[in-house]
Amino acid sequence: MNRKGGTRFPATVGLLALVAGLSTLFPLLSLVRGTPWASLPALASAPENLTAAALSLATASLACILSTVLGCALALVLARATGPLVAVLRALVLVPLVLPPVVSGLALVLAYGRQSLLSPLFETVGVQVVFTTSAVVLAQIFVSLPFVVLTLESAFRARGFAEERVAATLGARPMRVLHTVTLPRFAGPLLIAATLAFARSLGEFGATLTVAGSLAGTTRTLPLQIYLAREADLSHAVGLSILLVAFSLIVVSLAYARGPLNGEGEAR
Repeated sequence: MNRKGGTRFPATVGLLALVAGLSTLFPLLSLVRGTPWASLPALASAPENLTAAALSLATASLACILSTVLGCALALVLARATGPLVAVLRALVLVPLVLPPVVSGLALVLAYGRQSLLSPLFETVGVQVVFTTSAVVLAQIFVSLPFVVLTLESAFRARGFAEERVAATLGARPMRVLHTVTLPRFAGPLLIAATLAFARSLGEFGATLTVAGSLAGTTRTLPLQIYLAREADLSHAVGLSILLVAFSLIVVSLAYARGPLNGEGEAR
């Protein structure tokens, strides 16, 4: 493995890096080893699995779009604002990263269920959120939004907004600056953020189960289908798991195909 900069690191660092890599690779390789490859085509084509996969892709795509748009706006505000309230807001936004999934789900149930402050409004317009496909998307946004904010705020702070200020002094309106300067400059980090949001949404399980349940064709995403299969046939669950891992690996690899991206979307 090549090291940039020509500097050497202690052997201990290399050993710890090896342990870190194996802590991820060994479970994945064990999953590959336990996969029933001969029955994989049948598993992939089973109607209930196709339905769950289609629902996962649809909800994860919608959650990805919404998380990226909302997260980009919030990251811009956090990157340009200062003060103690900004630090508090940042901490609150990142809390879902460390919450147990069931706690996230309970928070969503209280936010959008019958005990919600919005419940009278939902009843007036005849809308139900909990145990619907909308609840799946809300759960996915809740857990994926922090990845978008964390990725983009770091990129915004690293690069700064000097070019935006120049454009503004030349008479460009804020929306024009956003579309013609900011978004093109940060296309790389935006792609990474969107990919992380999609991958996290695709793998969301705990919060979804709590706030949306497991209704076939409505809220039973692929992770929920895997959990259900695990109770009846472990090999079935392993086969579906390897398909989800493979797809997630492809998505993330495509986003990082040019290597780690800096603020200009170029590989360093």
